[in-house]
Amino acid sequence: MKSICRDCLRKINEKVLRCPNCSSPRVLSHPELFTLSTAHIDCDAFYASVEKRDNPDLKNKPLIIGGGKRGVVSTACYIARIKGVRSAMPMFKALKLCPEAVVVAPRMDAYAKASKEIHDLMNNLSPSIEPLSLDEAFIDLKGTEKLHGEPPALSMARLVQQIEQKLKISASIGLSYNKYLAKLASDLDKPRGYSIIGKAKIEEFLAPKNIGLIWGVGKVAQAKLEHDGIRTFADLQRREHQELIDKYQNMGDHLWHLCRGIDNRNVISKNVVKSISNETTFSIDTNDIKKLDGHIWRLSEKVSQRAKKKNLLGHVITLKVKTRNFKTISRRKTQREPTQIAESIYTEVRRMLEQLANEGPFRLIGVGISQLINADSIDHLNDFLKLDESKKADAERATDLIKERFGKNAILKGRSLR
Repeated sequence: MKSICRDCLRKINEKVLRCPNCSSPRVLSHPELFTLSTAHIDCDAFYASVEKRDNPDLKNKPLIIGGGKRGVVSTACYIARIKGVRSAMPMFKALKLCPEAVVVAPRMDAYAKASKEIHDLMNNLSPSIEPLSLDEAFIDLKGTEKLHGEPPALSMARLVQQIEQKLKISASIGLSYNKYLAKLASDLDKPRGYSIIGKAKIEEFLAPKNIGLIWGVGKVAQAKLEHDGIRTFADLQRREHQELIDKYQNMGDHLWHLCRGIDNRNVISKNVVKSISNETTFSIDTNDIKKLDGHIWRLSEKVSQRAKKKNLLGHVITLKVKTRNFKTISRRKTQREPTQIAESIYTEVRRMLEQLANEGPFRLIGVGISQLINADSIDHLNDFLKLDESKKADAERATDLIKERFGKNAILKGRSLR
């Protein structure tokens, strides 16, 4: 049995309750501790942690980051979470649960700055980093033991210690042999957690866990599975591969693999994309709403296609116009749920265009999405109960495949011809 002390960072070749060097009880032990190399790091209540760091008066108070009474909760500190406050909860409901909470408007610049500082520390560990959002990322540490002179498990313990000491922000770590299990592990012991999931007896380890922990199973899908008698990983493990495919199509294959801890995705290093946009400049200024409508649909399609290829979704939808006298006007709308769907982008931009119609005629128009997140971090994205939004998504992805195979004009909407 191998162990490490998370406080003094000492390697220990046996299982102990306290570190023999510093007497800390924060000792991590696991038979595969020094062989696993895929990690997931997730900061604890990130926005709230930054606010408490920057304003010590908030340290011991319940804190909610979000908008006014008609807004929603962006995040909440753990004190507020004890009262039942959760991300995406309507603000009025959150304040009923925790009326003594301090509510602070988001400061995205401060969070982006802290995120960059965290990513700079991660970059010292490995070149293979896949960010999922401002405060979480996968890290592939294969081959780094020779570089750093220590196993990946110890390097990750050192990383979270540096983040805590230098930036005054805590984080939780999951370490395993693939991305899915590393992300699952990082949620097992928050805050300031460090959990290990090894290969040995993985099906036995997963068997009693609730199916809500499977990536891609949202609340609606969970209800459907439970209706079908599937409540735990063990219930899925008893089903044949083909049985699940016949009942749930592609998601059935997904369920069969993940309930057994099988995930063949690689950690993909990539630059953090801040926004995705497209714009067009007219040869003749126009205020023709039908013509403009056709342009914003085509631009929405282009933005959507790029977002899908990059596996990104955007919380913010933006319309940009430039008038004949070169005045630039932009409008943006923050969505409660992030999207990469052209129809959703177009619908919101169309509303914005109607509000700006009197500012024309226009010489340029543009559409974009920002405040991007990786689609893998959204549990309900692949929810296979096809409600309104997911039905639109499926139809749109089917259309994308046809266009990819037969050309972009293989399927056209009427508004595309305007």
